[in-house]
Amino acid sequence: MSEASRGRLVAAWGVHLLTASSAPAGILALLAAERRDAATAFWWMAYTLAVDAIDGTLARAVGVKRVLPFFDGTRLDDLVDYFTYVIVPAFFVLHMDLLPAGVAVPVALAPVLASAYGFCRTDAKTADHYFTGFPSYWNIVVFYLYGLGWPRAVNAAVLVAFSVAVFVPIRYLYPSRTTTLRGLTIALGIVWGAVCLYLFTRLPTMPRGLLLASLAFPVYYVGVSLVLQLQRE
Repeated sequence: MSEASRGRLVAAWGVHLLTASSAPAGILALLAAERRDAATAFWWMAYTLAVDAIDGTLARAVGVKRVLPFFDGTRLDDLVDYFTYVIVPAFFVLHMDLLPAGVAVPVALAPVLASAYGFCRTDAKTADHYFTGFPSYWNIVVFYLYGLGWPRAVNAAVLVAFSVAVFVPIRYLYPSRTTTLRGLTIALGIVWGAVCLYLFTRLPTMPRGLLLASLAFPVYYVGVSLVLQLQRE
């Protein structure tokens, strides 16, 4: 094997290892939530979000499917994402007491069941690079539920509404791959991510004005997705 081939092999395995590293990060987020350490839990969830934002681009750059044709990186990504984007946030809302006591468990399980369906749709990611149905960004949802401090009944309604949205075939932006407004979306996403990281440093009492301002990016994301959906229809 040539030195170049060995380098590509190491790079390909390195990308898969990066993807897989989100799973232990998710475990650490669970442990933090169990001891009600929201700041640490969010830092680990932020790590998994950052990995998911870059690992696909790295995989395509390295050509992992060509270098390691026997290893399914897409399956690994889906397994890790379901754990870190769905299971970890559901566990978080239960341990942080964000839901009404009488219905906390069934409401927390609604995203778990809805996203199990969403992840298994054959068109979950379309050929032209959109997500079909709400793309299970539950880690982002629970961050705002925690930070905004809404009544528990409102939190429950939000989780149920987004769970229903998983089944509604609206196409949402795939931030790193949807060609429409991709540059703007990535730029705004980077700014939003930096703001969120700063907010983590201020937990448990985040500046409310900045927290509300940070909602501009999620609103932009959903708004653009809906506008593009209406244009297609």
